[in-house]
Amino acid sequence: MLGMLIFLFLVLALVGYFIGIYNGLVRVRAAVKLAWSNIDVLLVQRHDELPKLVEVCRQYMQYEAATLERVMRARAGVDAARSAGNLSSLGAAERDLRSGLSGLYAVAENYPQLKASEPFRHLQERISGLETAIADRREVYNEAANTNNVRIATFPDALVARLGDFPEVALLHFQSDQKADVDLKAAFSR
Repeated sequence: MLGMLIFLFLVLALVGYFIGIYNGLVRVRAAVKLAWSNIDVLLVQRHDELPKLVEVCRQYMQYEAATLERVMRARAGVDAARSAGNLSSLGAAERDLRSGLSGLYAVAENYPQLKASEPFRHLQERISGLETAIADRREVYNEAANTNNVRIATFPDALVARLGDFPEVALLHFQSDQKADVDLKAAFSR
C-alpha cells in the first residue's frame, strides 16, 4: 500500500513538473508574440505618419517628387514585410526607409520655409521618436525570441516543446549596412 502511494505521488509530481514546463513555455511564447505586437504597433504608427510628412513636404517641394516617391515606396515595402511577418525582408525595407527619410530631411534643408513649418517639425520629431522606439522594441523582441529558443532547446523543456506547438522563433537580424547609421553627410551632398 505504501509503495503504491509513493508511486502515485511520484507520478503526480512528474505530471505536475511537466505541466509547469508546458505553462512556462506558453508564457515565453506569449512574450514573443507581445514583443512582436509592440513593434507592429509602432510600425503602423510610423506608417500612418509618413504620408502626412510627405504631404507637408509636397506643399513646399514642388520639384522634389522623386525624393517624396522614394519615401512612399520604402514605406510600402516596410508595410508589406510587416504584414507578411517576413523578418528578413523587414530589415532591408527598414534600411531603404531610413535612407529615404535621410534624403528627405537633407532636401528639406534647401527649403527654409519648410524647416520653419510647425507641422514639418512636429512630424519630423514624431517620426524620429518612433524610430527610436522601434529600435528599442527590436531589442525586447530579440530578447524574448532568444529566451524562447533557449527554453525549447534545453532539456527537459525540449521534450515538452517537441510534444507541443513550440517552434523556434526567428531573431530580427540586420546586416551591418542595415544597422549602421544613415550617412547624413552623403545625403546632404546630393
